[in-house]
Amino acid sequence: MKFFKLILLLFVIQTQAQQGGMWIPSLLNGMNEKEMKDLGMKMSVKDIYDVNQSSLKDAVPHFNGGCTSEVISPKGLILTNHHCGFSQIQSHSTVDHDYLTDGFWAYKMEDELPNENLKVTFIVKIEDVTTAVLEGVTSLTSELEKQKKIQENITSLTNSLPKENWQENKIRTFYEGNQYMLFVTETFTDVRLVGAPPSSVGKFGSDTDNWVWPRHTGDFSLFRIYADKNNRPAAYSKDNVPYTPKHFLPISLDGVAQDDFTLVFGYPGKTNEYLPAVAIEQIAKELNPAKIEIRDKALKVADSFMRKDNAIKIQYAAKYARIANYWKKWIGETQGLKKSNAVAIKRESEKAFQQKIVKAGKENEYGTLLADFEKNYAEIAPYASARDYFTEVVQVNTELLSVGYKLYQLEQVYKTKGEQSFTDRKNNLITGLNDFYKDFNATVDEKVFEQLIELYATKSPKQFLPQSLTNVDTKNLATAIYSKSKLLNYAGLKELLTGDTQTVLTNLNNDNGFLFVKELADKYLKEVAPKYDEINLKITALQRTYMKAQLELNKGSRIFPDANSTLRITYGKVKGYEPKDGIIYSPITYLDGVMEKYIPGDYEFDIPAKLIDLYKTKDYGIYGEKGKMPVCFIGTNHTTGGNSGSPAIDSKGNLIGLNFDRVWEGTMSDIYYDPSICRNIMVDARYILFIIDKYAGAKNLINELKLVHPKKK
Repeated sequence: MKFFKLILLLFVIQTQAQQGGMWIPSLLNGMNEKEMKDLGMKMSVKDIYDVNQSSLKDAVPHFNGGCTSEVISPKGLILTNHHCGFSQIQSHSTVDHDYLTDGFWAYKMEDELPNENLKVTFIVKIEDVTTAVLEGVTSLTSELEKQKKIQENITSLTNSLPKENWQENKIRTFYEGNQYMLFVTETFTDVRLVGAPPSSVGKFGSDTDNWVWPRHTGDFSLFRIYADKNNRPAAYSKDNVPYTPKHFLPISLDGVAQDDFTLVFGYPGKTNEYLPAVAIEQIAKELNPAKIEIRDKALKVADSFMRKDNAIKIQYAAKYARIANYWKKWIGETQGLKKSNAVAIKRESEKAFQQKIVKAGKENEYGTLLADFEKNYAEIAPYASARDYFTEVVQVNTELLSVGYKLYQLEQVYKTKGEQSFTDRKNNLITGLNDFYKDFNATVDEKVFEQLIELYATKSPKQFLPQSLTNVDTKNLATAIYSKSKLLNYAGLKELLTGDTQTVLTNLNNDNGFLFVKELADKYLKEVAPKYDEINLKITALQRTYMKAQLELNKGSRIFPDANSTLRITYGKVKGYEPKDGIIYSPITYLDGVMEKYIPGDYEFDIPAKLIDLYKTKDYGIYGEKGKMPVCFIGTNHTTGGNSGSPAIDSKGNLIGLNFDRVWEGTMSDIYYDPSICRNIMVDARYILFIIDKYAGAKNLINELKLVHPKKK
């Protein structure tokens, strides 16, 4: 009864005051609006989302498909995280002009740096198209046939629904396939780097502080959107002009305090809040620990080289940060799931769910759902494990193997689609891998290979290992491959891919690096992937039915759809928390904490001399508060990956901060949201302004902004 009472308590709390949820901005009327008002919001929901008038949605574009950004000036200036713009900052950096170390500031628009393949996407409108997408689906019995029909309907609707010729129609699924929404979008591809603090500010604390509170990181960067003379999307051109937005965010100079209303707007990537207990248990006990171990070994190798060689540090900075981010997240997520008793609480809720099924007389429709989950997750376990080992070792963390796998896929294209498709893919690889090799170091990668292939050979399910990994000496294997394979540099790759189709195929199959990848991939694609996909398709169908049952049996309850990289809002309050017995965290940090963490010469905790001088003289300008400089704050907003760069907005629609992280104790919020410890972390807008103005002296940028005092009105 103890757990069931806790569930009831959480339900009561959530119906009285917001604690979690990622809501579709076009569907806020009713319960959501009332809750936001109760929490202190002064705006209307039309101020947040409106098709016919400018609203907050028009100031919040998707940044390069993986982060969020916000427009903060009438000249198309956008703000996002330093880590979201990191690869662009890195791409412009050299040993002589190291913008990662020194920062970058464009004091004139003509100094702003163009970025190849960088894009931002705005939402024009959102519509429910569920009926049209599911037309002709319910009469089908096969899950494959259903999925095929749904995709046919989506393709037809995407092509036929009205839009302007520079816009796109995108249809996304919600509630595990029980609802479908149309997003009309417009994407800008001329996006230029405007400003970035040095990494000692933008990544202060680096991997040690990642996912941790208290935090003292100025995680921001600035870009500008350019458009053609009609203010429409256009490829890069010197004739393009700064984009004129439909809406931009004023920036509050009044700061935040405990219990202030906060709204975070953005594009959360993926959550799984409605997984059954058996799935959560598998993640916490089996899948996460294996992935954590793989990345831990890869990161230790890279770190040992980065600390000794600045050129390698520049090469690997973005890669290291990307790999470390989810490594640490999985650690916190696993610990959080165990600490919060998520599996036990979920099992108790499933007992209550089963009782609802019986009470509603729905045993024929939903009675075996939970038992079917148990059966299918038990069956998929070894395939899921083997899949993660292949993905993490071959595709993600060992770069020679990841290139080899792309070439393996090239060979498969020839076998399945013919010579023209092969030639097109080959040419794309030759062009695309040029940039990859600029940041590739064979010495580093060989050591990563040794460590990870050892794990693959000893801990991946034995029944799916190729013969070559039986009793293998991984050091000798690494030496053999890294001394002979032509995959070690761009010249060697081009040599392999030069000639007619048969010559290229012969070249590839004479390369020992390629042959090793081919052996791994053949085994995986023949024995693991098909069975995994077969069982996962059953689980997907079960999850859709499970979600349908939840919606049907809990009418009137707050059930938000899982995140799927579409525009959402999450609302809450500035609030501290208690991570452990006897420890209380306040919700705001200050520059004093930066100085307390300062370690001269340390790549994570060093500080620029000018920042030290500004601190010593307390030269905070109009951005300080009672002689102190606020840096970061936390709130109860329910965020995830993709919310990086999301604006934190006050009760009146002004920017008060920039979302960039979550607290480690609450990273399990992607699977199970615990309102007592789940917090998002934001850079205080005043710290951003302070760095731009007092540190960088970029008055040109400050002069573009609209700075306001909403609390004084």
